[in-house]
Amino acid sequence: MLALGAAGAAGALILPRAALAIDLAKGRTDLPEIVLGDTNGNDFAVPVKDITMEGGKSYRLNVTSNGGKEYKFMAPEFFRNIWMNQIVINHLEIHPYGAPHHIEFDDAGTISLEFVPIRTGTYQWWIDGLQEKGMAGTLTVK
Repeated sequence: MLALGAAGAAGALILPRAALAIDLAKGRTDLPEIVLGDTNGNDFAVPVKDITMEGGKSYRLNVTSNGGKEYKFMAPEFFRNIWMNQIVINHLEIHPYGAPHHIEFDDAGTISLEFVPIRTGTYQWWIDGLQEKGMAGTLTVK
């Protein structure tokens, strides 16, 4: 009977923790959009370069290309320090097991990244080969 009582007590300790678990992917916040190029012919315009967020909260980041160039959006350290819920392109969902290496635009369009940051820090992002044109910024997790 003592063993049963101990097992019951152990179960009682575990149950409240499970009851407190929350789905971090729900209730996400939309971050400011990163837009690559503008509609006036400036292929190197990036109005929003630096974004700050909090660790442990769910976010959606839209990265949009206006189609002036081929853009390869690089953020390898950031991608390694988030839990990626899904990547959405034209209402088609990709549910990755692990982080992407980069996202790439051959034409105009938007790629939505839905994620939860898991480690604090300031992470660099850039458009491969176009950093010197000002196509770079930071993603900061507090």
